[in-house]
Amino acid sequence: MIANPADLFLHDIRLQARKLKELADKAIAQVRDEQLTVTLDPESNSLASIILHMAGNLRSRWTDFLTTDGEKPNRHRDAEFESQEGITRTRLFAPWEEGWLRLIETLDSLTAEDLSKTIFIRSEPHTVVQAINRGITHSAYHVGQIVLLSKHLAAGEWQTLSIPRGKSQDFTQALREKAPGG
Repeated sequence: MIANPADLFLHDIRLQARKLKELADKAIAQVRDEQLTVTLDPESNSLASIILHMAGNLRSRWTDFLTTDGEKPNRHRDAEFESQEGITRTRLFAPWEEGWLRLIETLDSLTAEDLSKTIFIRSEPHTVVQAINRGITHSAYHVGQIVLLSKHLAAGEWQTLSIPRGKSQDFTQALREKAPGG
């Protein structure tokens, strides 16, 4: 049993980060390769652009997290949003996996004592807690976009990633029956 609030936070944020990646991966898996570069309109991003943007952000923010600015000089954010026409799934997912690995490894390495330290993102100071929350919030924002766009593109082939429509009561009842004393 974890009793220290800092350790509780670290335990939960590690869990939430892994859930976000799993959700995004399951959504993207339902889209055909040729759909990865589809945009809904000229102002929208494709799945490929969102994936590359997240990969760039994750790599930049979580590499040498405690010791270097979170906006690395070798990151080219604007290029993440350029047309990705013809990109292969392999080329797309190598940086995606690397970015998520950096996040997970960094979160796994943090200690309760690290949480009050100050780090910098674009020269702006953040406590480690603030930087973690900023990063997870950013990832959740884009994972939501990935799920919505994937669901739209998969259309009638979509397999739900959560409780199916019309099944909320059944799901809740099943949880109650599994619960201790249920």
